[in-house]
Amino acid sequence: MSTNSKSFDDLLAKVSEIKLKKLSVAVAQDKAVLEAVKIAKERGIADSILVGDEDQIAKIASEIGMNLADFKVIDEKDIVEASLKAVKLVHDGEADMYMKGLLPTGTFLKSVLNKEVGLRTGKPLSHVCVFEIPGIDRLLFLTDVAFMPYPTLEDKKCIIEYTVDVAKACGVTMPKVAPLAALETVNEKMPVTVEAAELTRMNEAGEITGCIVDGPLSLDIALYKEAAEEKGALDRKVAGDADILLFPDIHAGNLVYKAIVHMVPCKNGNILTGTKAPVILTSRSDTVDVKVNSIALAALASETF
Repeated sequence: MSTNSKSFDDLLAKVSEIKLKKLSVAVAQDKAVLEAVKIAKERGIADSILVGDEDQIAKIASEIGMNLADFKVIDEKDIVEASLKAVKLVHDGEADMYMKGLLPTGTFLKSVLNKEVGLRTGKPLSHVCVFEIPGIDRLLFLTDVAFMPYPTLEDKKCIIEYTVDVAKACGVTMPKVAPLAALETVNEKMPVTVEAAELTRMNEAGEITGCIVDGPLSLDIALYKEAAEEKGALDRKVAGDADILLFPDIHAGNLVYKAIVHMVPCKNGNILTGTKAPVILTSRSDTVDVKVNSIALAALASETF
C-alpha cells in the first residue's frame, strides 16, 4: 500500500489489497445512494448494511436491478431512529464506515455526535475532498471546503493531521502541505499569512509530523513550478508539488471546490474527518460516481482510524 495513488483507478486498486470493509447507511431509501452501494458491492469496495424503510428500499432496489438478498436490511421507518441504529453499528464495530442517505444533514450529524452511540472523538470535525484533475499528475487533497467555517490555528493543526492520515492511506508517503493565502510572504495585516507561517514553524519544530508544511503559499505557486519560477519561489519546499491544499476558511475552500466541480472534467470523493471512523457526507447533488469514490476513499481511510 506504499505506492502513491495518482488517480481514483489507483485508489480502487488499493482497496482490493485490503480487507473488505462494511458500510452502514442511514435512511438508505435514496436511489443514488443505493446505486452507489450496489456498485461498491459489485466492485469489491464494500459490503453494506442498509438501515431505513425496507419497503421503500425494496422498491428502489427493484427499479435499479439491485438484489437485496446480497445486503443486510434493517427496517426502521423513523429517520432519527434509523440514523441512530446505523451509526451504532459503526460505534460497536459491526461496520467500518458510516454514510448519509435520505435524511437532513443536521439529523445525520446529530447521530455522528451522539454521546452514547456516535463517533465523536472530542476533537473538531473537518472535511477532506480528494480530486483527480486533468493536467495535475497526482491526487489533490482539499481541506476544509465544506465543514469548518473559520478554523483557528489549533483547528488548522488538526485539519492537517487528519488530512495527512487520509493522504497516507492513499499511498502518499510524505504529503506536502500548502497553507494557502493570497500571497506567499508574511504580512502582519493579513492574519492568514501569519498563521500559515506558524504552521510551517510547528512542522519544522516537530509539532506537526509525517508531512512537509510550507506556507503561506499562493495557489499557483503551490501547484505549478512555472508559477514558482516566475515569482522566484522555486526554493520553497512545496512549490509546484503540493498534495494537500489547506484553505484559510470555508469561503476560499468552497469557492475553489465548486469552481473545479462545475468547470473542470474531474473526479472527486470526500469524507468527514475527526471522527472514530470515516463518515461519508455527500450532497444530494453529487453524482453516483462521487458517492462510489467517497466509499472507496472511506474504505482506505478506515485503515488509519
